[in-house]
Amino acid sequence: MNNFQKSIQKYGTYIEELRWRIVLITKAFIVFFAIGFFGTTPAVKLMMQYINMPDVTIVATSPFQLIELAMSVGFFVGSLFTVPLVVYHLYSFLKPGLLPTERRWFLLSLPVGLLLFLTGFAYGCGIMYYGIKLIAVMNADLGVANYWDIGTFISQIVLTASLLGLLFIFPIVITFLIRLGAITARALAEKRRHAIVIIVIIVSLLPPTDGVSLILMSLPLVLIFELTVFFNRHADNHRSLIV
Repeated sequence: MNNFQKSIQKYGTYIEELRWRIVLITKAFIVFFAIGFFGTTPAVKLMMQYINMPDVTIVATSPFQLIELAMSVGFFVGSLFTVPLVVYHLYSFLKPGLLPTERRWFLLSLPVGLLLFLTGFAYGCGIMYYGIKLIAVMNADLGVANYWDIGTFISQIVLTASLLGLLFIFPIVITFLIRLGAITARALAEKRRHAIVIIVIIVSLLPPTDGVSLILMSLPLVLIFELTVFFNRHADNHRSLIV
């Protein structure tokens, strides 16, 4: 028996388990992709009913545009709901090598992370709707007609809301780094001004770019940062006691 056969025999169980998990995740992605793809048409119809922008005409510039939009939405929905599943299966695969406290923290971070993302996504959609209405009114006052491409219109809302949702997850990353000892809550508190500047710079790269939207998107992130530092102070105290 050569070395390759010995390796297969030794790690065969792990390879089979990994293959089974990949197949399961792939099937889940296909299911969620189908839900997003076929749910795009009723979702767009519902959205058009509740959008109150009399100065805007939303148009389709291509006969295949709604299909392309459905593909994008399907991929987004599939990725959104598959990523937590990937993380969970990664945890299950690595579980034997984790400490009990690490297991509890890891399992808790999954629903908390998803909740933070959905909160940031919903908040981002609201801010984008406000910003778009403001831009539409400004264009109309200037005598500029608002004929907006439906694909670009929805894609920009989803993209900006998704990026803001990802920014809402950063407390989990910071907490993880604090638990590892890479940084301390005290150091973050001392660099508070730098953190606020970085938050404002990142948010300024997202549309819309008016001052009110910038403030409205930055404030919750600053608040989340402060809460993250506050709730992780005990980690510094615990580390001091150990040292």
